[in-house]
Formats: sequence, structure tokens, C-alpha cells
Amino acid sequence: MSKIHVYFMPGMAASPTIFERIQLPEDIFEMHLLEWEIPNVGESLVAYAERIAEKVTYKNPILIGVSFGGVLVQEMKQFLNPKKVIIISSVKSNTEFPRRFKVAKTTKAYKLIPTTLFENIEMLVKFSFGSSIVKQRLALYEKFLAVRDKRYLDWAIEQIINWNRIEIDEEIIHIHGDADEVFPPKNIKNFIPVKGGTHIMILSKYRWLNDNLPKILIEEKA
Repeated sequence: MSKIHVYFMPGMAASPTIFERIQLPEDIFEMHLLEWEIPNVGESLVAYAERIAEKVTYKNPILIGVSFGGVLVQEMKQFLNPKKVIIISSVKSNTEFPRRFKVAKTTKAYKLIPTTLFENIEMLVKFSFGSSIVKQRLALYEKFLAVRDKRYLDWAIEQIINWNRIEIDEEIIHIHGDADEVFPPKNIKNFIPVKGGTHIMILSKYRWLNDNLPKILIEEKA
């Protein structure tokens, strides 16, 4: 039996090392790790998604995206024919954004974010993973945030804030922590809850994911 090919897309500014603790049965699945690339000048999210979709070389894959990577794999879906699209710690449309995202879009306050300050790893960690990160863990999380290019960060923040998807794709499978502080679960519908899962549960709840992902990946829809 041929293996099921699973492509993983990390969250904003993150490297594929965030998936280093994720293990799938090797006799069934083959894991492929995607990476962020520097966007072209003026490149739309859809055009970027089409470009990253070209990295997916196996037919009928499963796409898994974390946070902003979850947004990206949803846009990649139109260029591929995936068996499934699974998002973790993410949103299925802009209707699931927290209020601060909506205010940032209306006021264009996101344009005032000084991304050059993200050279300070503490600020980048808190922006990407949430403000609850404690200083003792900064060194640990620093290795996961490898994309610090200002052009990428400016682009990524603008794309997530201005994501124009209103209709939720009912085929998307959504795994979300009940303690996610970046995308509070009170704004989100129809998701598989992970008890105690925060926005960084790809790292902190890897045991739950390793136990449950295989059956989610294989399970046929009713």
C-alpha cells in the first residue's frame, strides 16, 4: 500500500523545527516539511499560496498548517487536490478573528507595528506564540522562529489581518486548544478541542497530537 503524504506548514515566522516532536507511523505516512519563503514585492496571499503549492510534489496529499500556516494551506487547497486540510491553532475565516484583529484592519494599525523590533527575540516570540510565554523559555522558542526578514514579517502581518475569507470551508478539519490566547476559542466554531492547549500546543501538546493525529488523518468523513 502506498504511503499517505502529509505536508506540514509552520506558523508565522516559524521554521519547520516546530514539528520535530510530531511523529506519525512511518509504515502509513510520509511527512514533508514546508518552509516560508520571502514574498515577492506586492505578492498577494493567493499568489504566494500558488507558489508554495508547487513544492507539493505528491498527488492527493494531506495539508496541515499551524496558525498563519493554517490560513496558507486553506488558500493552497484550490491549487491542489488534497485528501484533507487540517488546521491547528488557526482560524477558518476572518469571522473567527478576535476583536483586536478587526480593529487593526479597520484602523490599519498593523501598518504601525515596528517589525524591526522583532530582531529582539522576546518581542517576536510573544507576537507569534502569545504573551503568556515566560522568559525562561525564550531560548527554547528562539530556535523555532527562524524567519526574521522585515519584508516577510510586514507582508505576513498584512496578509493575516486583511484575509478576506468570510465563508467557512466545511471540509476543513480544525484542531484548537481551549486555552488559545491568540485565537480565543469563544470566537471559533466546529473544532476538535484540546484541553489546556494554548497557541503553542504544536510544541506543548505534541503527545496529544501524536496519539490523535493518525486516526484523524485516516478517518473517512461520514
